[in-house]
Amino acid sequence: MSQAGPQLRTRAEGLAAALPPLLAQAEHLASTVLLGSHGRRRAGTGDEFWQYRPISQGDEVREIDWRRSAKSDVHFIRQKEWQAAQSVVIWVDGSRSMGFSGDRNRPAKSDRARLLALALSVLLVRAGERVGLANIGAPPRSGQIQLVRLAEALTGDLSADDYGTPETPGLPQHARAVFLSDFMGDMSGVESALAKAADRGVRGTLFQILDPVEETFPFDGRTIFESMGGTLEHETLKAGELKERYLARLAERKDRLDHLARVSGWLYECHHTGDSAQPALLWLYAALERSR
Repeated sequence: MSQAGPQLRTRAEGLAAALPPLLAQAEHLASTVLLGSHGRRRAGTGDEFWQYRPISQGDEVREIDWRRSAKSDVHFIRQKEWQAAQSVVIWVDGSRSMGFSGDRNRPAKSDRARLLALALSVLLVRAGERVGLANIGAPPRSGQIQLVRLAEALTGDLSADDYGTPETPGLPQHARAVFLSDFMGDMSGVESALAKAADRGVRGTLFQILDPVEETFPFDGRTIFESMGGTLEHETLKAGELKERYLARLAERKDRLDHLARVSGWLYECHHTGDSAQPALLWLYAALERSR
């Protein structure tokens, strides 16, 4: 048992090493985007100096910084930075629809979602935050061993469901959340999840992941459309005639996701698997900072 901790840490380091070039971008982010303690700056109880401010009613004499105050006619309070870690809960859609890729040279939506979730977790853990997966129901934790737990949870098979619904049980009060999905299923599930999150003071991000084929609809002539789980099927002789209606409905869905996010105090973004993962990771981390 005494070797379990070192072994898990070694596995965590191996996991981090297996993420380039995405991890390289994450390390760059750590030095350029005020990652970690600077990203959490606010007044409170902590060890690091933040700023001086003039004394005001309600402050105690013992809080005065006499050396700084001696340089002026005003007494100054030396404020320290608030260092309390916050919780971030990530839900990764594990349904069959996420297994789709329109090109064998492109990652499946599920692969991109899992990679982004884990890379974001690496960033957050390095910043001293607690991270958890809604999919496994365990409370958010910090540390390298937690990254191993998350990686193991993210390597499982996809579920039998055609489409996924965000999972919200156990969301900590005033936590932050990230939902990674194609959001191609019933929108009522997204609405319900956002309502429950709002009731707990949780803010976060709806991050939609689509394959370029789902954006362009490059189909014509006789085509059979089948869901990844095989439960839905539609055959047409004139697929090209469906393109305009399909694109209009996709645009409506995106607008609805954006609206739901805005009214809930969340943020919405759409990412394509044909694009690089690095900008998506940067956007996600910045979005979490904005949602504080």
